[in-house]
Amino acid sequence: MENNFGTLYLVATPIGNLEDITYRAVRVLSEADIIACEDTRHSLKLLNHLNIKKPLISYHDNNRITRARELIEKLKAGSNIALVSDAGTPAISDPGEELVAMALKNGIKVTAIPGCSAFVTALIMSGLPAGRFAFEGFLPQKHRERVKFLEGLVHEERTLIFYEGPHRIKDMLKDTLKVLGDRKCAVLRELTKIHEEAVRGLISQVLAHFEENEPRGEFVIVVEGSTKKALETDKDFIDISVEEHVKLYEKEGHSRMEAMKLVAKDRGISKREVYAILNTNNQSG
Repeated sequence: MENNFGTLYLVATPIGNLEDITYRAVRVLSEADIIACEDTRHSLKLLNHLNIKKPLISYHDNNRITRARELIEKLKAGSNIALVSDAGTPAISDPGEELVAMALKNGIKVTAIPGCSAFVTALIMSGLPAGRFAFEGFLPQKHRERVKFLEGLVHEERTLIFYEGPHRIKDMLKDTLKVLGDRKCAVLRELTKIHEEAVRGLISQVLAHFEENEPRGEFVIVVEGSTKKALETDKDFIDISVEEHVKLYEKEGHSRMEAMKLVAKDRGISKREVYAILNTNNQSG
């Protein structure tokens, strides 16, 4: 049975260069009854550029649940709503997924107008393998939580993609270097804009660049996946000793202490036990 509900349009907008808007996106924004956006002031600049005048409703992280309920009621009343983020594709590290889930639950039609996405743009510019990748968005802000999160990606063989702001980019690169080792990476900013910049090299080299040059703008970080197959954690490592296991991680660029910590995690034992085994081997040698 058909209803008279409106449609929720997820509209991708430019990540920098306003020429990257699609013809279809312009049409949908022009025809929508309401445009829901992260920052009304930011979206107004784009709409003025396109000569589009429509009612705007703010929809951001701080009101995404309560405002989503309001938008659902408007959709059920027959309004067509276009959802945009400040830049790129809605719901990708931006508000939107809760609204989409609620709309679908209420039998409201949801469709997307594809376009720009910063992480895809960065990936294809990085020079790293683009066939298989894992987009991880923003890492945790706190050092300990960030390190723990990265530890879960040590064996990930797909290319890794992260977002980060200028104030944490150096700390993020330091933790990535420490946990994942000195891998190839590309850090990109100001994508599609006049001052677009891509810094490529080993993580240590890219970090050195930002130690000398103050980070500005929002960043996309693309990191090489693990080049070694993950050690199977459900085996007893009969064919590899603890010492060889530690050396394997050291060869990937990890410090001795970090390698010991990763070995302990792989084997399900404490770091103290790893240290004791290594110490015993050294004494017997």
